[in-house]
Amino acid sequence: MAKLKAAIIGCGGRGREHAMGYAASDQVEIVAVVDPRVEARTAAAEKFGVKAAYASHQQMFAEHRPDIVSICTWTGWHPLHVRESAAGVRAIHCEKPMAPTWGEAKAMFAQCEKAGVQLTFCHQRRFGAHFITARRLAMEGAIGKVERMEGFCSNMFDWGTHWFDMFCFNNDETPAVSVLGQIDVAKWHRVFGVPVESSGISCVQFANGVHATLHTGADHGGTCSNRIIGSEGVIEVEVSKGPRVRMLREGGSGWEVPPLEGVVPAGGDTVLSVLDAIACLQSGARSTLGSHNALRSTELIFATYESSRRRGRVTLPLDTDDSALLELLGADGHVVLDGMPG
Repeated sequence: MAKLKAAIIGCGGRGREHAMGYAASDQVEIVAVVDPRVEARTAAAEKFGVKAAYASHQQMFAEHRPDIVSICTWTGWHPLHVRESAAGVRAIHCEKPMAPTWGEAKAMFAQCEKAGVQLTFCHQRRFGAHFITARRLAMEGAIGKVERMEGFCSNMFDWGTHWFDMFCFNNDETPAVSVLGQIDVAKWHRVFGVPVESSGISCVQFANGVHATLHTGADHGGTCSNRIIGSEGVIEVEVSKGPRVRMLREGGSGWEVPPLEGVVPAGGDTVLSVLDAIACLQSGARSTLGSHNALRSTELIFATYESSRRRGRVTLPLDTDDSALLELLGADGHVVLDGMPG
């Protein structure tokens, strides 16, 4: 059987992580890398033994027809790179966050659905042994009925997309029905060219009655990254100065630290995410990283921004296409496109 052909658009740190995933598969050959920076694309080509390196994705597609493409560019470039890649590839594995606006995220999903292209996003925490273990314990009823979830991180957009995704992951992919949130931009800051809030809070209600709260900012007050609260106990993930996962059960003698050895194969979360995208492309199975799941967490980001704009609860599905944060910031809040050619 001929090997699948892969290409990587964006040869920064995340691009190199994706390349490690393809290199870990004996069923894939990386045929091309793309980056406008000569040193970046040259280094990636040399490290992974790739013969073709290009300054733009248009140049690459003029000479190659890869089966799968990893898009590891700044967020503002994702809509263009997904749209133009979908015209000729079978699968796209894209970095998160999805896009600078809700409308662009939905359009990316629709374009790939129409073209029959597998579109996945690298919410790689779904392949972390500690996150998988926390979810398994919660789903097995180790802490009784799951009632609430909490997350703590620097911002809603870049880090928050992971924790919103974990809310969905830990709640068995149950749809959210409403969001109530508030954000503050006390200090100007962009992540990969997209403005983010200085601090904020998002309260999410899910269709099964479970509630989740994400706290963001430098002073978010969290002592762990994620917390799952049940009727009979609590599970914490990535505890500050503590274990990767721990559980406190009603009637127990204290915190329990479950073993993580052997939960996932070796290789790292991003490598495993790439291998999953490859396996799903070959089998036709629906990936846990599929855009249908990424849309759920992305909607929670933009619904939080919209709730802050409206100063009220937002009922889902979200009925706007912009980013309320970008609109509220005005002209100075426009996304900066850097690092990749148009």
